[in-house]
Formats: sequence, C-alpha cells, structure tokens
Amino acid sequence: MNEPTFFSILPPIIAIFLAILTRQVFLSLFTGIWMGWMVHLTTLQSFLTIRLQVAHFFNSSADSFLIQAISLIWGTSKLFIQSIAQTIEALVKVFADAGNTKVIIFSAMVGALITFTQYSGGMDGFINWITTKKLIRSRRGAGLLAWTVGLVIFIESSISVLITGAIARPLFDKLKISREKLAYIADSTSAPKCVLIPLNAWGAFIIALLSTQGVEQGWKIMLLAIPFNFYAWLAILIVLGVILFQKDLGPMRQAEARVQREGKLLRDGAEPLVSSEVVTVEKKIGIPARTINMLLPILVMVVMMPVGLVITGNGDFTQGSGSTAVLWAIFSALLVAGFSYRLQKIMSVKEIMDQFMKGISGLMPLALLMLMAFAIGDVCKVLGTGQYVAGLAKSWLIPQLVPAVLFLISCFIAFATGTSWGTFAMMIPIAVPTAQLIGLPLVPAVAAVLGGGVFGDHCSPISDTTIIASMASATDHIDHVRTQLPYALLAAGLALGLYLIIGVIYN
Repeated sequence: MNEPTFFSILPPIIAIFLAILTRQVFLSLFTGIWMGWMVHLTTLQSFLTIRLQVAHFFNSSADSFLIQAISLIWGTSKLFIQSIAQTIEALVKVFADAGNTKVIIFSAMVGALITFTQYSGGMDGFINWITTKKLIRSRRGAGLLAWTVGLVIFIESSISVLITGAIARPLFDKLKISREKLAYIADSTSAPKCVLIPLNAWGAFIIALLSTQGVEQGWKIMLLAIPFNFYAWLAILIVLGVILFQKDLGPMRQAEARVQREGKLLRDGAEPLVSSEVVTVEKKIGIPARTINMLLPILVMVVMMPVGLVITGNGDFTQGSGSTAVLWAIFSALLVAGFSYRLQKIMSVKEIMDQFMKGISGLMPLALLMLMAFAIGDVCKVLGTGQYVAGLAKSWLIPQLVPAVLFLISCFIAFATGTSWGTFAMMIPIAVPTAQLIGLPLVPAVAAVLGGGVFGDHCSPISDTTIIASMASATDHIDHVRTQLPYALLAAGLALGLYLIIGVIYN
C-alpha cells in the first residue's frame, strides 16, 4: 500500500473496539494484526477484481453462474488464508528484532526474580523488619508507611500492591483505618509509580514500543517524558496529601467515618476479597526470613542498569542500549540471588531452577502481550496508520489540543479495557507519527498516552492491579473502586488541564 488510506486505521480501531466490547485484549490485538495484513494484501487491483467478480456473479447466465461463484469464493478464501499466514509470520518476525527479543525475555525473567524473593524468605524478612520496628503509632504514620513501601517496591505493580497490603493491613486494622483507604494507597503507588521508573518491565516495554515506531534512543524519550506524565505524579501526590492532611472525599469520607464511629473496617454486607486468593509463592519451610534475600538482587538490578548503558554506549551513557542494559541487569540480579541462596544453603540447585521456571511461566501472559503489541505496531507502520491519522488531525484538529486529546482517548481505552499495556500498544503507534507530522514535540505526546493508560490501570474495575489491591487489602472490590474513583478523576481532570497548557506552550 503506497499511500495510507482510510483502511489503514482499521487494525487499531478494530483492536480497540473489540477490547472494549469483549475485555479480551489478546484476542483483540490478534484480530487487529490479522485485519492489518488483510488490508495490506488487499490492493486496489485485487479489490477491483473481486468487485468485477461480484458483478459477473449477479449478471451472468446460468451456465457461468457456478464458475463465477467458485471464482469469487476462491479469491476470498485465498485472501483470508494468506492474511492468516502473514499474521503468524509477523508474530515470528517480532523476534527478528534483537531489541524486541531482549525486552520480552527481560519481562518474563522479572517473574523469576519475584518468585526468588518470595521463596527465599526475602520478602517475609522485609515485611517482618518493617512491622517489628513498632515505630508507627498514628494514622498519619501508618499511611506514610504504606505510601513509602508502595513507592520503594518498583519491580512490578502487582507485587508492590501485595507487599504494601501484607505490611500495612495489620497496622491499619489496629489504628482503625478503613480497608478502603489501604486499598486506595496501595493502588495509587503501584501503576502510577511503575510507569515513572524505566528500570522495570514497564520502562522496557515502552522503550521497545517507541523503537518499533522508528524512535531512536527511546529510553531517552521515556526519561524526558517522566516530568510530563502528569496523571501519574498527581495520583501519587494526591494520595500523599490525603495521608498528611487526613482529608477525604465523598465515599472515602463515609468509609473513614464508619470506622471511627462504629469500629467497622468494612461496611455491612461487604464481600471482601482476601489476599490468600492471590497466586503467590510461599516461603520455603524451615529457613530464616532475611531481608537481604530480597534487597540484594533488587540492588544489583538497579546498579547494573546504568552500568549496562555505559558499557553498551562505549563509555557514553546517553548512547547505550536500553534493551541490552535491562537484560544484563535482570540476569545479574538472578545470578547473584542464586549464588547467594546456595551459599546460605537455603535452596538447592533444583529448587532454584524450579522457582526460575515457575516465575517465568507466571509472566508468560505479559510476554505474549508484548509480542502482539510489537506485531500490531509493525503492521500499523507498514500501513502508514500513524501518518494517515496525523494527516487527518492536521487538517481538523487544533495542534494545541493534541496532548489533551491523546490523554482523553488513552484514558477511555484503558478504563474500558482495564489494561495500560494494551493501551500503550494501541496508542503509541498513533501518537508518535501524529506528533511528528503536526510538529508537536514527541515527549508530551508520549507522556499523555502513558498517563492516560495508567488512569485505566489505576481505577478500572476490571484492571488486574485494581482487583489485586482489593485482595491485598481484604476489602470489597466495588467499595475500593467507588472510594478511589473521585481521587482518580480529580488527578485526571488536573492532568487534562496541564496537557491543554502544554499544548499551547509547545505550539
């Protein structure tokens, strides 16, 4: 397809529509990829051929009726089969890009690091160390503890929520703080924080998506976008303000009043989700719970990231390979963890390998999402989807509104589908060329998409992070969504205003 046409926007539109309608992100992305290759293979010539066949079908004589019908069916079937074959080939070709492969491997291995820290007793040791200090005696102090723990655990959003709930829930119950408040704090320091830190799977995924759109030094764009990710910052700061000033909004105020007046951590009739339902790895029986077994591998991973950038950049940090650096970092962390556990004689080689495979298998859905995200980005690039949308936007959309519009669309998709990563995969291939054609700096455009995506992950009732926050806090899921939503909408409204201002400044 030489010039992008209306049909070039069908793949992301269909993927978005199906994701919202079915809540099945994997199936929706696959369908979008297939539709993209269907459009690519359906050239103008083949379209006219099929059209002529249809015309002959309805105007032919009886003796050629069957021939025309067979010809029409054969042509359509051939196109369908070819597009399916091309879709499968496109998924395979994702691994032809070394950067994509490194990011997918890194993301799967994050699961191994999580199981290592749990099975070795490192996570229990960290929780015990925090809770046995007995330095927290006030409601404000308990809230600050939960907020701090949520920010410190940056490996993955779900594990951050689980640790925060495990540490803070007994303290919150003792100090008569509602379970809804705990779920809100844990949730607000998970996804909003993870998207601001490039040293995890979130950062690696976003950088790889930028690379598929031809953005050089995607990690640099990711870093520069951090100050412009207004929703994430506001979500974190608003929950901090709620903790410090002990001021609540709407349903949360009612929940806190219930606890203070009636001593009820949950409302009457609430159906709490319990953290034991979350799939976690239990500490090995009979070994000590040591904080170092969690902190050491995480520290190694953090240190190795900049080291990897310096080495791959031949001494120049800014020229380093982000995908290579994150892969080196996770490998180093796992190696150090494995050797440490063997030296302490708390895990055998077999146990280390078992936990390694268990952790990787646990994050296979995330790796599969990455695979499909890269594939739909590739087909959108082939079709010129971004260029077509950018051309439309340039003709009717005021450039000053672009960041705000990107943010609103991303918010809607993420809230409706419950996935920030799926939203990134659908919107970045559109946002990047749109910003480039209109002349808007890439950084605020990318930041707007990231912020909108996090909004949905933060407060959508079907988001896995939101569900896990309810589980970790042992609260009613709908109560958590209802009490958190006013704060999320406040942050989104303020972020929207800031994107309108940014749009004016940069145009």
